[in-house]
Amino acid sequence: MGRLFAVEIVYRGIFQKNLAKNISRGIALAARHAGKMGISFGRYGDSPERNGIPAKSFAVIGTDEETLQEGMAKYEPKEVDVSIAVDDTLFKGVESWAWYGLQPINRLLRPGGTLIVTSMNGPEALIPMAHRKETPYRLAILKGTPSFSGLWVYKDDHTDVRVLGAIAKVLPDLFTIDDVEKAILEEWSAPLKVTSARKAHERITTRVVSPSEGNLEKTFEFELPKWYEMREGVSIPSIARGAAMTDPVTQQTGGYRPVRNPTFKKYTTRTMRPVVNFDTCVKCTLCWLQCPDSCFDVTPDALYDANMEACCGCGVCEAVCPVENCVTMVNETAFTDNASQWEMWKKDKPAYAAWLQEKIQHKPERSHGFRYRGQYEEQLPPMMEIAGGAGPEDESDKEG
Repeated sequence: MGRLFAVEIVYRGIFQKNLAKNISRGIALAARHAGKMGISFGRYGDSPERNGIPAKSFAVIGTDEETLQEGMAKYEPKEVDVSIAVDDTLFKGVESWAWYGLQPINRLLRPGGTLIVTSMNGPEALIPMAHRKETPYRLAILKGTPSFSGLWVYKDDHTDVRVLGAIAKVLPDLFTIDDVEKAILEEWSAPLKVTSARKAHERITTRVVSPSEGNLEKTFEFELPKWYEMREGVSIPSIARGAAMTDPVTQQTGGYRPVRNPTFKKYTTRTMRPVVNFDTCVKCTLCWLQCPDSCFDVTPDALYDANMEACCGCGVCEAVCPVENCVTMVNETAFTDNASQWEMWKKDKPAYAAWLQEKIQHKPERSHGFRYRGQYEEQLPPMMEIAGGAGPEDESDKEG
């Protein structure tokens, strides 16, 4: 048996589908130029891919056909040489809804493997978000903003080829940057993309992450029963009805907080989360009524507190709020927990006001699509400047 290589690409369903497809396919093509053989494929869990939900693509490469066949026999790789997160907010862990529960972004990395992430943040911001791993691994940061190259619109900012260039640097046994160049010219016929891949290859650096670094949170675990342990019939405990909330200062009770599934969380979907200015809230109920996931709790003083474990970050609450800047969507990487904002506000209103203003500074300039014609042309130049490349090569890259 020869050597089997495996790479996973973790991306946001639909919004980054084309990006993940290009990366996984590019890995297989570059490996072929290196004299290896491989396949690329997607896996979405047990339900269809949905907007923003974490999903995965894989590339499995073998040095010979027998080795590749052995790797293809598995539903998915149990260990990977490289994990790629094309959105840094995925560092908090991923859960493709109703899949396995929250899983660490580095779960499949073999000892000494490399986690590549597209981010403008440094290791000091990203490592505390990722769960701790028992063995050391390497972190490589590809400087750039998250690229929402989705199912309907492809934003060609060269993130795909830059990732290929980074892989050639961190895993040269898989393929070289020359192999990447050949694959790019074969697939895209784009010399400019070659330039971007080579610059990423030159600039990417790694940092070893030790077992003592990272988030200590224990993720969801389960053990499947053995066939001889199965009972007749299946019973599933229901979720409790919910109860009134308690004011942390006055101890007044009132309002309503539904009980939510203890293992089924939606917050890994978020790239942004809402922050609420309770001092300007007019209690119109629109956020509570319009939230598609019913994540707002009704407080004893008739305000609305977003449950951050149930919130998927869709931004509907910000869109329907009639009060300017009462609800603001903020970059998810600015937060370290899912604590109640209302309780924080009740306990110390001046401190909350300062916290609110600090968080609003992280309001992201990102979108999953285009709100007006011409937005693509406005967004692309600064993204390409970060990447160190140039602009798009022809008019075919523009949105239709």
